[in-house]
Amino acid sequence: MKKLYFGLLILPSLFFGQTGDYYNGTENLSGYQLKSKLHDIISAKPISWNYGDLQTFYATTDVDRYYEKDGSLLDMYSEIPTGPDAYVYNFSQMIGSANAEGLGWNREHVMPQSSFNSNYPMYSDLFFVIPTDARINQLRSNYPYGIVGSTIFHTFTNTSKIGNSAVPNATYTGRVYEPINEFKGDIARSLLYFAVRYEGKLGNFNFDTNADPTKDQNPLNGSEEQAFEKWYIQMLINWHNLDPVSQKEIDRNNYVYQIQKNKNPFIDHPEWVNSIWNQTVATTAPQAVSDLVTTKTSAYFASLQWIPSQDPTVIGYEVYQDGTLIGKTSSNKYVANRLTPLTTYNFSVIAYNNAYLKSPQSNMLSTTTLENDAYASDLMIDKYIEGTSNNRALEIKNLTGHDIDLKNYRLSAQYKSGANYYFEKPLELEGILPHGESFVAINPNATLSCYPTENARFQSASPALTFSGYNYVELNYKNFPVDAIGNKGIDNTNTDKSLYRLASVKNPTKTYDVAEWQSYPKDYCQNLGSLATQDVSLLANTSIYPNPVLDILNVKSDQIIVNFQILDSMGRLVKSGTLNAKNASVNVANLSAGVYFLKLDDKVQQFIKR
Repeated sequence: MKKLYFGLLILPSLFFGQTGDYYNGTENLSGYQLKSKLHDIISAKPISWNYGDLQTFYATTDVDRYYEKDGSLLDMYSEIPTGPDAYVYNFSQMIGSANAEGLGWNREHVMPQSSFNSNYPMYSDLFFVIPTDARINQLRSNYPYGIVGSTIFHTFTNTSKIGNSAVPNATYTGRVYEPINEFKGDIARSLLYFAVRYEGKLGNFNFDTNADPTKDQNPLNGSEEQAFEKWYIQMLINWHNLDPVSQKEIDRNNYVYQIQKNKNPFIDHPEWVNSIWNQTVATTAPQAVSDLVTTKTSAYFASLQWIPSQDPTVIGYEVYQDGTLIGKTSSNKYVANRLTPLTTYNFSVIAYNNAYLKSPQSNMLSTTTLENDAYASDLMIDKYIEGTSNNRALEIKNLTGHDIDLKNYRLSAQYKSGANYYFEKPLELEGILPHGESFVAINPNATLSCYPTENARFQSASPALTFSGYNYVELNYKNFPVDAIGNKGIDNTNTDKSLYRLASVKNPTKTYDVAEWQSYPKDYCQNLGSLATQDVSLLANTSIYPNPVLDILNVKSDQIIVNFQILDSMGRLVKSGTLNAKNASVNVANLSAGVYFLKLDDKVQQFIKR
């Protein structure tokens, strides 16, 4: 029978020819290099909608145009491709729970939301949050997908089932949900999309390295490259190959692109699955990293660099601080940040290859941070807009002296229910924010006259960007507050205001101080997305040359510089004096070759002595 359509009406023909250059830069890539490039592409500027929006979107993305062709909701957990379905749903039949099949549908996270603590943008990603029968969803719980053996606990109306795992070579032997063959490829490509889309966050998700492997329901292995346990990846590859991409998937991929502004690359290019994960792996460990050095040291960070491995199987490096793993990188550079001034740290690096075999430890590098510098200690909220209707935006700036990986940062807002205050699900940030730049996070339904929403780095209808003036809004690093607008546990008074941080404020603060902000009327958004002139001048109005230098280092500034200090890479003072001029020079002929820091009043510049 004919079912009701509502929400977006988009013809598939509108998509053809519109995304021809979407995958630019993937040419001649394979393995994990291809995976990382695809991550960069599909993570560039997607829209993160509210979880509550999905019901409306499903009326476009998940319509049965292929089996019954009756406009009903297409549910892969109950669809019977070869005959009439046992039951059909319209798009208004979403429910919370059920004690039998056929009572209603709800939203199913193909990758369980417990993996990422139900945080945005994962929480509402249409590529792996799908409509399914509510009862089957409940019974699947957090069990992984798999192949069911002889012990079967539930068989559903379309013959999908739940039972103990019989996946070849699997360490896990507990319950799994096995979809029917018609949709195994769909499920596999959805999970492989997850592995690419959230590559930079996989190490932060809830994989359990301490669990009994026979009982560990989460197939993530904690790596950013491989993503899943080897047995699970192999099963997904098999499902992908056995159930090729269908017209249903192609259409859905295009519909989601119009809504969410990104795509599932394995639907457009099925061959990339095998290109990425079916690669020849190394059989021996790589050699140790050599020549680990600091290229810049400040009060709160140290920039590290080393000679990259020439071994083509090396895919990444682990960085250790005082013996503790602090991060991983695929390049030969890393910034150790959130350090304490005037403190000595010991760093080392270990390379690993595509078989996850590790090299011996590099040379140990000892570095002492400076006592102070002109840089900010962390990211800062620079602008806050709470205006008409959905006009909500935040601008975050980086004046720390180094690029920042945003994967551990999040935005959150405190809401109120009755007399109780609580934090809603946060929006996790991602990507790199270079020093001296800022980004805008905005509600995608905003209609600000002076700022197009598509210009924003992050568009999200999550609670973090649907705040009102009474909400407390917070920028966090992991679970720790970095900067804030308003005060916790009270009704704030920032309704219909645009707040701009004074340029004189150089550091974030966990405690909101109204004196640090200039207030403007609602919907004011002048220069949103642009750093203040004072911020730019702090970065650009002083130059030194030549660099590298042999004997005379010239200094040019817009302002008179009174004092200078030169510190070596260990933070030790090796020379000081006065200049009292805008244009001056410093004789460095007696310094040994190496990396140094020239401190000019409250500014720091790095130079190399030849």
